[in-house]
Amino acid sequence: MAGRAFTEFFKRVQECTELRTQSDLARELGVGRAAVSLAKKKDAIPARWILDIASRYSVDPGWLESGRGKVRREPPRPAPLPLDDDADFERIPKVRARLCAGGGSFETEGRVEGYYAFRSDWVRRKGDPTRMVLMQVMGNSMEPELHDGDMVLIDQSKTDIYAGGIYAVGVEDTVLVKRIEKLPGQLVLHSDNTDYSPIKLSGDELLNVRIIGKVLWISREYH
Repeated sequence: MAGRAFTEFFKRVQECTELRTQSDLARELGVGRAAVSLAKKKDAIPARWILDIASRYSVDPGWLESGRGKVRREPPRPAPLPLDDDADFERIPKVRARLCAGGGSFETEGRVEGYYAFRSDWVRRKGDPTRMVLMQVMGNSMEPELHDGDMVLIDQSKTDIYAGGIYAVGVEDTVLVKRIEKLPGQLVLHSDNTDYSPIKLSGDELLNVRIIGKVLWISREYH
């Protein structure tokens, strides 16, 4: 596809990052220089590269892939805290880390971007508000339940796996949001989008898996 042509893709990378050479790109992606050369030769960019660069530099992946649309996605604005001092609200941090509903996001940074106010009685019924964070979803593997750009509330105190629950899960350096099925000696990460196959992890692979927390709530902006 023309939108993924290497030359145009690399021009957009140079436009929105400090990466200037193909060697810079290889180092940023954690791949060998030969992998970049092969992508240039095939004139095709792996989808994971697009997601990695997009998440690390807060760039819209659609623009990075095709050049269409806005360069940067507008982040949700933190809700103002209530003016009523008597109101009982909890401040939940929105962190920069992105949850990838797709091939995986390597942005695991936990820097706080802002705070959202939730009623204390509601969040306390749901779990431990001191362990909750808000994170943004990238990708479409969990559609129709979760869409690209959705914001989800995660309770990091809830790491026990229950059937049908949606969880943030780390696999090595990758952060995913999936439904998790626990089987004897195996974890299966399911996507709601049937275009994506289940990810089956077993043996030594389980040593690099961590359950970050359970998804409790979803926020979606309509445009």
